[in-house]
Order: sequence, then C-alpha cells, then structure tokens
Amino acid sequence: MKKLMTGNEAIARGAYEAGVRYASAYPGTPSTEILENVALYKEDIIAEWANNEKVALEATIGASMAGARTLAAMKHVGVNVAADPLFTFAYTGVYGGLVLVSADEPGQHSSQNEQDNRLYAKAAKIPMLEPSNSQESKDFTKIALEISEKFDAPVLLRMTTRVCHSKGIVECQDREEREIIPYKKDINKFVVVPAVARKLRVKVEERQKKLLEFSNTTELNFFEWNDTKVGVISSGVCYNYAKEVFGDSVSYLKIGFSQPLPTEKIKEFCTKVEKVYIIEENDPYIEEQVKILGFNCFGKDVFPAYGEMLPEVIRQSVFGETMPTLNYDEKEVVARPPVLCAGCPHRGFFVQLGKRKNVMVSGDIGCYSLAFAEPYNAMDQNICMGASISVGHGAQKVFDLVNENKMKVVSVLGDSTFFHTGINSLINVAYNKSNTVNVILDNRITGMTGHQENPGSGYTLQGEKTEELNIEAIVRALGFKNVVIINPNDLTAVKNALDWAISLDEPSVIITRWPCALKKFSPEDKEEFKNLFTDKYSVDAEKCIGCKACIRTGCPAISFDNEAKKSTIDYNACVGCSVCSQVCPVKAIGKVEK
Repeated sequence: MKKLMTGNEAIARGAYEAGVRYASAYPGTPSTEILENVALYKEDIIAEWANNEKVALEATIGASMAGARTLAAMKHVGVNVAADPLFTFAYTGVYGGLVLVSADEPGQHSSQNEQDNRLYAKAAKIPMLEPSNSQESKDFTKIALEISEKFDAPVLLRMTTRVCHSKGIVECQDREEREIIPYKKDINKFVVVPAVARKLRVKVEERQKKLLEFSNTTELNFFEWNDTKVGVISSGVCYNYAKEVFGDSVSYLKIGFSQPLPTEKIKEFCTKVEKVYIIEENDPYIEEQVKILGFNCFGKDVFPAYGEMLPEVIRQSVFGETMPTLNYDEKEVVARPPVLCAGCPHRGFFVQLGKRKNVMVSGDIGCYSLAFAEPYNAMDQNICMGASISVGHGAQKVFDLVNENKMKVVSVLGDSTFFHTGINSLINVAYNKSNTVNVILDNRITGMTGHQENPGSGYTLQGEKTEELNIEAIVRALGFKNVVIINPNDLTAVKNALDWAISLDEPSVIITRWPCALKKFSPEDKEEFKNLFTDKYSVDAEKCIGCKACIRTGCPAISFDNEAKKSTIDYNACVGCSVCSQVCPVKAIGKVEK
C-alpha cells in the first residue's frame, strides 16, 4: 500500500509498523505532527503530550525500561530541555528500543535559534540517523529501533524542516507486533550512581567502536559513482538539494547513519574523486571529520555558515549564478508580517500593557511573542520556554537596587508555557521574595503550534477526558496571595489589574482567561464561555473621524480606506471581541446583528 505522506506522518507510520507501544512529546514546530499522527493508532500505541520535553523523554525512558519500544519527539530547542536525561540514558542503554526525534530548523522559520543537534548525538555518543525524504523517514524510524536494541543505546533521528513537512510517496506495511520484554531489576544498568556510572562509561566507548564498524558497513551510507572529477558528501535533505543542482554529473557519498561518521567510506570516497564538496546545513559536522582525516575539501569556505542549503544557494555558491526567475517589481509586494488573529484574547491585554511607561516586559515563547512589534511594542525580550518569569525576576532585583528608577517588570507567558517550565520560574519568584508582576495568558490551549491539548485543557492527546489543572489553585499553592483572574477583552479590567499589580511591593499574578478564537471548544468551554463571540461589530462611517485608534489594536479584521479616511470591519473576519469598540474615542464602532 502506498500513501502520500509528510516526513512527520511517515515517522508515525514507522513507529506503528515497528511495534512501538508508547510515545510522548511536547509540541513544537516542525515536530508537532509526529505525535498527532502517532495518536491516531489508538488501539496499538499510547500517545501522550507531556508538559515539557524533559518529561516526555523521561516517560519514554521509563517505558523502555519496562520493556516496550518507545519514541519521543521534539523540536531542536526541546532537546536542550531533555539533555539531562538524554546524556545519562546514553550510559545506561535500553531494554525496549528508544528513538528520540530531533526536528532541527535550518533557516529559523519559527525558532529562536538554529542549533545543529547532530552535535548532541556526537556529545552524548549515541547513534544517529538522518532521513532525506518521507520514505526514509518511515524506514529509518524502524531501523533506528533495531539499532537501539542491537547496540543497547537510544538513537537520535535527526529531521529538518523540509523533510518534516515535505510530502512523498511512502510504501506502507503491516504492523509487526513486538512482545514487551519482561521487566528485570538491574541496578548495575539503571542506578547511575558514580560507582555504576564509571563502569557504564567504559561500555559507552566500547559501543562507539562497534557503532563505527557498523557505520562503515551499513547500506545506510552508500556511494553513487558518476564522474569522479567532483564528489559531494552530504546527508539528509542536502543530498536531495545537491542532486537537483549537480544531477548525475558528480559522484556522491550519501550518509544516512551519521554518528559516528563512516571514516573508512569517507577515506575511500575522497581518494577516488579529484574535488570534494561537503554540502550540509548549519555546522561543519561532516567537514570537520573529513579534514581530520587529512583531506582537502570545500565546505563552509564556499557555502553559507547558516540558513537552509537550498538548491539556489548551492548554485550561487558553486557557479555564481541561480536559475532564471520571473521579473517583478519588489516594491509592489505587500509585506505580510505575522499578526495576532482576529479575536485573539492576547490583543486587549497588550493594547493596555503597551501604554505603560517605566515597565520592562519580560516575554516568552508563544503567539504572544508578536507583542514585541507594532502596534503593541509591549515586549522587551524573550529567551526560551518558561524563561519570562525567571528573567524578569533577575531584572527586577537589579532595578530595585536603584530606588529612584522605580522600574517595574511585567513577566508574561501562556498557559502551556506555564505548565512547561513556567511553574519552576514562579517558584523562584515566591522563594526569593520578588515583587514582579507575573501574567499567565490562559487561552485554554497550546495555540502557536496548532491547538494541542495541555494539562489545563481537560483532555489528553488521544481525546480522553482528564483532570483539568487549575492555574489559580497552583499559583496560590505556591504561596501567592495577590492573584486575580480577568477577561483580557475587557480593557478596563486589564487596566485596573495592571494598576493594582504594579502598585504592589510584593509579587502578584494576573491570569487572563479567555479561549483562543480559533479553538475547537470542549463541552466545558461552551458552558463556561456560553456568551463567547455572540456579537459582530461594524463602523458607523458617519461617526468615524479617521483617527485610526481601532487600526492600532492590530486586528486583521479592521482596515482603513485612505481615500475616505474611514475604518471598516470585515464582517466575516470579526469574532466580536469588542476591543476596537472600547478604544474608539467617538463610539463609532458598535454591535450589529449576526
């Protein structure tokens, strides 16, 4: 049976066919769809969203220890969060096979950095595979589980954005059931106290030698001999890019198993070609090994050190030209920056916060990161998931040293980010007696990555109703006395809450509670927010004075006619949040019948 699949869908299919019994992840582009598709195999695989990547990997480690084949998935920066258990599990090894999918993002389409997680596999001394298309994504997932069990090690499956999201034909097969290995207590394998760890460290090096032999003999690393004047060494999607540029005019060493790198095959290839190009995205991972082996090659001295190694980039780097394209006037292209959706519950909050003076806004990772830009100008930094509260705490401690400054920190993060690592940061605020204003934007879902459930939504990944964690109760349990819940669409309530919190000389928490405008509502949401989006708004042209106050809310449903000097609201886009009507100084915006 053949199907058209993305790389992410193919990984899920590979997990199913390979007999995986448990999978866990935290959503993050470009990896999110992996677990969403694994979850479709409800009868065969338990699939769960974890509250962060460390927890996801630890849960799969436990499942492996219990004897099941397991899979964890996350985006590249998520591996930073999961690195602690990863490096130690690399020592202990597995019972059931374990695959960790790292979805890297050359080009930074939706990420705060462009790190190369091939270096994680090298540092942790674990095997790594790099698929270059959807078929390989499925096949390599199955092979990775076999390698994991054969060599007693977790395996890193390194994906990149283009492989994750591009589609290709995939040959599908039936599921091969794998018996769960009976649990065996083994403290000399899994209790990693120093006395045990020192012995395991020796095992890691012995395993590296076996993996190197495997790398040099496996068909995952293969030659493609053509003209030997030029040779290209590449892995992952870069192999496809190189093929598109050079075709059959050069020879190739295609590396699918890349940790450890196949040194003997590299030597053989480099001695048989006159000129070697190393085509890889991000860091010179392969290039450095080739040079260590004593061969001259062209790598980052020819190709960019960062960004995607797209075919046009390769053509420009090697031949100094690109393929001809249609000519057009770039001035006529309308800029379309990302914006908060019409009816987004974050809009009202940032409209008010952006007016504040002498305030540092410590931001986080989510849809609300867009608040840094016009028209809100209401975010001064964002570093990583859950960092807003702890970064804000440190900044406030310094601001408080300068009494005349009176600078106040407002730390902002979303509900899913709060459950991810924000709770830890908030504990630090309580413990160290900060006086920051901490805002949790509860839009009832993990919004930025496409509406995944989280511990506060009341449902699991596979649709099972579960305990809905109460954010207010958690915050109060941490010792916070100054807590308020508001509707972020009510600008007066937002203003009053900020006035109150900023005036305090002790920590406070503001919880803005209103669902994402695009969310598929649960029965509980429908009951709690039964008056949600029941109205539409329009502009009375006769009253409109063209002040653009409504435009400055940043709502994409509102536009301005420069000739008429009037604002208009797209009836079909409006969801009735009412923020525009509240900022209009002449009350020209009002409700209309649906």
